Amino acid sequence: MKKPLLIAAFFTVFFSRAQNLATPFEKSREQASATYFESIAYYRQLQALFSSVHIRSFDTTDAGYPLSLVIYSKDKQFTPSQWRAGHKVVILVNNGIHPGEPDGIDASMQLLRDLLQQKIATPDNVVLAIIPVYNIGGSLNRGSFSRVNQNGPEAYGFRGNAQNLDLNRDFIKADSKDAIAFTHIFQWLQPDIFIDNHVSDGADYQHTMTLLTTQHNKLGGNLGEFLHNRFEPALYKGMQQKKWDLVPYVNFEEGNPEKGWMAFYDPPRYSSGYATLFQTLAFMPETHMLKPYADRVHSTYALMQTMMEQASLMRDSIIAERAAAIAASMQQQNITLSWQADTTQFEYIRFKGYATATKTSDVTGMPRMYYDHSQPFEKDVRFYNTFKAAVNVQKPRAYIIPRGWQQAIERLAANGVQMTQFTQDTTITVSYYHIDDYKAQSRAFEKHHRNTDIKLSEHATEQRFVKGDYIVYTGQRADRYIMETLEPLGDDSFFSWNFFDAVLQQKEGYSNYRWEDVAGPYLQQHPELQQQLEAKRKADPLFAGSASAQLDFVYKHSPWYEPAHLRYPVYRLN
Repeated sequence: MKKPLLIAAFFTVFFSRAQNLATPFEKSREQASATYFESIAYYRQLQALFSSVHIRSFDTTDAGYPLSLVIYSKDKQFTPSQWRAGHKVVILVNNGIHPGEPDGIDASMQLLRDLLQQKIATPDNVVLAIIPVYNIGGSLNRGSFSRVNQNGPEAYGFRGNAQNLDLNRDFIKADSKDAIAFTHIFQWLQPDIFIDNHVSDGADYQHTMTLLTTQHNKLGGNLGEFLHNRFEPALYKGMQQKKWDLVPYVNFEEGNPEKGWMAFYDPPRYSSGYATLFQTLAFMPETHMLKPYADRVHSTYALMQTMMEQASLMRDSIIAERAAAIAASMQQQNITLSWQADTTQFEYIRFKGYATATKTSDVTGMPRMYYDHSQPFEKDVRFYNTFKAAVNVQKPRAYIIPRGWQQAIERLAANGVQMTQFTQDTTITVSYYHIDDYKAQSRAFEKHHRNTDIKLSEHATEQRFVKGDYIVYTGQRADRYIMETLEPLGDDSFFSWNFFDAVLQQKEGYSNYRWEDVAGPYLQQHPELQQQLEAKRKADPLFAGSASAQLDFVYKHSPWYEPAHLRYPVYRLN
């Protein structure tokens, strides 16, 4: 008789614990957000109770804690190879990249619990992976005053991470350990859908939830069309059925909505732009900062639920279109590195806003704008959501990177780029870029003084590479990432983020008196250079009047001038 009693006691305790799974958000009457430690403890509790949950730890972040990944798989399979064999859609949810925007942290805890307790449908063909809190350092830096534009919760984290970096600008440059840990998670999962939960800043309007979808043109081909014409409309319809009127991310603050607005442009420094490089359907939900915290959490829950529902229904299309897009990217020869909005194309969206008015400021005594909630409106407004190519480049057969440029090499490796190393010294014909001009930003942006307005010229040369230098052949899954980081004109190229700035500084020079003695005989031996010098004197009066400029001209056209100066050190094998 003891065995049945023990079994009965076990199930009594189990179901008692399973029923007592209120989240910190719920326990606070929906006013407070879970801390980092509360969220991790909660997921560990779910793992202890349900065998369909598994928590995996990845790299240590700048805050000193490992980045955790919570995986829900209904059939208790927890490896990507099993999911691919089972033809499952993988959804990755990222929370707390800006811990002052914690809506997703609390919504994800509720969503997973409700899936486990079967309070909502639990699709067999969807795997849900959740990063409970990405920016751990920012989450630990907790307070109540850093988000003056925001209505709750009672306390929350700070935008900057443990290095005071904005992690939603760090996906390419990866200055943080957090970004490297995320990269390893993303490349291990290779998700079909990526959701990065946020809270907005900006205009006031009636909608609680807005959605930033990465540009369908950047995905391109049938996958872009599928996202724009099928998957996204299904999300909007699903949210409407749940009584949350969804609208695209509102990309204006005090402007006139009747003029419409541009879709947000997300280069690869942002999470959605990064995910697009790997043909992942990427979204940034942005709840409205002035809505009650409870409503923001519930709408985030509803959107993630809707994503799962539609992913389950469209599983075959998502998997097939992504596979085709990856294959097409590997074969594509002309690659777009930068995009611009096409202002000739737009669509109409239904926008629920508030009229603006002016009144006297209590602070300045001068007129100020405000949104008049007594005058709500609904209007069809123009939404410019088509982008066209601005910068294109031909894909080379391979890139060659001397082994000393470790920052670039390490990031390529972390992103699954396949590389080989020369086994012996080798001389081959390659092309290289000369940096003809650039501007370095005068003010720091996320630890960098970025290079902009870059002008290049391409040259062919016989170049000697040494044993251990890296060759990166194109025609692989990571082609988009490879080209957008290694081509200097990419929106977020490694060159733009200062990875190669050492080549911008000339290392050797000359004393004028000594160079005069060497340059004179050299010009006599090279009359063609003497002719170039005289032609430049005639064409440029300032040059003709400057002895130092003329000496420098001769020096830079002589074999004494170092070839590494202003030579971009990543070579193209064409």
